[in-house]
Amino acid sequence: MRQRSRGRVTLAGVAAMCAVMALPGGTARAEGGPGPYVFDEEAKRIQGAAVNTNAEPLEAGSTYRDTIKKDGKLYYRVDLDAKTNAYVSVVAVPKQGGKAEYGDGIKVSLESRSNSQCSSQDALFESAGYTRPVAAYADRTVDPGSSTCQEQGAYYVLVERTSKATSAPDDWELEIRYDSEPALRTAGPTEAPEDWPSASPAPPEGGPQKRVGGTSFSDAMSLGQGEWRDDIKPGQTLFYRVPVDWGQQLFVGADLGTSTTSDSYIGNAFVLSLNNPARGYVDRSTVSYSGKQASTALDPLPPVAYENRYDSDNAVQAVRFAGWYYLSATLSPELAKKYGDKSVPLTLRVNVTGKAKQGPGYDGAAGIFGVTDDDQEAAAIGQSGPGAERSGTMKLVAAAGIGAGAVLVLGLGAWTLLARRRGAQGPQQPGGYGPPAAW
Repeated sequence: MRQRSRGRVTLAGVAAMCAVMALPGGTARAEGGPGPYVFDEEAKRIQGAAVNTNAEPLEAGSTYRDTIKKDGKLYYRVDLDAKTNAYVSVVAVPKQGGKAEYGDGIKVSLESRSNSQCSSQDALFESAGYTRPVAAYADRTVDPGSSTCQEQGAYYVLVERTSKATSAPDDWELEIRYDSEPALRTAGPTEAPEDWPSASPAPPEGGPQKRVGGTSFSDAMSLGQGEWRDDIKPGQTLFYRVPVDWGQQLFVGADLGTSTTSDSYIGNAFVLSLNNPARGYVDRSTVSYSGKQASTALDPLPPVAYENRYDSDNAVQAVRFAGWYYLSATLSPELAKKYGDKSVPLTLRVNVTGKAKQGPGYDGAAGIFGVTDDDQEAAAIGQSGPGAERSGTMKLVAAAGIGAGAVLVLGLGAWTLLARRRGAQGPQQPGGYGPPAAW
């Protein structure tokens, strides 16, 4: 009996360790050539419908994968109540290093059963004429002052691929995510602030530190305030994420280092993009390159506040919640022709200013719309998304292991005491004492 109990404890410990070792994902990309976009390993395959009435439903908190053809239109369904805000994001992943025409991209819309458009957002390549992962979202925001898209029921997500006649005919992969934001316990302000600090802060102190970017939203490398060094190859897109809490402002700049191989001019050689915790587009900046130091920066944004969603400016609306804000950096594949297929030094300057404030008072768990101590730790030590997830699981397993060990020690102590008492009382019947069978 005692041997069986030891076997169970040992097997439980081994199973726990195996569970940790088998966790999906890993740290950010290894050094080397441009890697493909790494889709969320938990993403489910889904087939978008040609007409809305045939659309498959999406579940809140879930990620999906699909494929869209040139000039394609796909519908998905979400069932909403009358009090929860909903966000459906779409990452379009074209073939890496391809050519993009001006206006190529996707449009994401959310429509009600009465054919009212709740919202829409574009993700376009614009003047940077090369393909890269781009993301946009559509949302249903509950607003007592509005009569559109407020009722409970079925809503339809429409994903449209916009193309020119000369655009590449390749299919694009899609990564689709549906997130819900809890309602507030009590109503708050409904007017966005009109003024905020807009002067860029001084560059972070301490000198650059190495951080290797990820290849997608799901394995983005965590950054905190500081100056961060990486290397980027032509055609490559690197992903990073920064925790920004309520009341805080995010300032981001980027530098491309000098080259020793060429001084050829390449327009829109580098693109720096920012997306919010629901993967909605916030801002983008581009810079040309001629072999010399090149710098760019995102426009100043207001402090993160719930009421920003009521502003008329799309960029201000997008900084409506706390959480991980995602940066993506892309270097034009054209550099390979003039500079060779070598990495260019990349420096990111990240400032997060302002003291964190209390959230708006959600009537439920904030989920991705908040910043935790674990998030701050991940940013401080440089963990990718999967790395932070594994770290959290390790803590849980460690706590469970300590708890199981304590229970085992207490159980053995109680059994030993019981055995001694029975021994003092005289001989027992065969099998009269021993660890309880449940052990």
